[in-house]
Amino acid sequence: MLLMLYLIAITAEAMTGALSAGRRGMDWFGVVLIACITALGGGSVRDVLLGHYPLTWVKHPEYLILTSVAALLTILIAPLMRHLRSLFLVLDALGLVAFTVIGCMTALDMGLSMPVAAVSGVITGVFGGILRDIFCNDIPLIFRRELYASVSFAAAWCFLLCQWWGMPVEQGTLITLFGGLLLQGWCSRPVLVLQQCPFHMLANHL
Repeated sequence: MLLMLYLIAITAEAMTGALSAGRRGMDWFGVVLIACITALGGGSVRDVLLGHYPLTWVKHPEYLILTSVAALLTILIAPLMRHLRSLFLVLDALGLVAFTVIGCMTALDMGLSMPVAAVSGVITGVFGGILRDIFCNDIPLIFRRELYASVSFAAAWCFLLCQWWGMPVEQGTLITLFGGLLLQGWCSRPVLVLQQCPFHMLANHL
């Protein structure tokens, strides 16, 4: 189940990365590169920091092929993307939680502590988007108004507590997915969109 979620997640994230590159007017190579960075960057950063080698996409090059194909497909069907926005929001939320769970499991399998596993989950969940925005010359979304990091952090501890209580991985993953989707939907409500604080307004005049 987790493998299927991971494949869906990297496909969806690759397509969001491709769209970001397209908005920046990049050519097909740039689109594919940004898509791969978005989909696989979080896991790569995690593996480097934890000393977990070989990197996931090096061990499984089929993931690199899948994300590249997803990027090229996005170029072809870009005009239809506006009609699939709701689907992409759901897939994006699923991807965030799936990446987070995989990051936690990687750290636990290495015998690391739960706090380190939680950080590993958050890094896996959000760093692909951070790298995407940096390469596209944008301020990363999670540093502005998106609550992705908060959702990822909550999902990480939800999964880790399920493991601590002795639940099977599949059951803990389902509970975390359900809770993560609910939290992501709740955090996306307009009332929770962060407004500019006085610091931001003051900084604009300095």
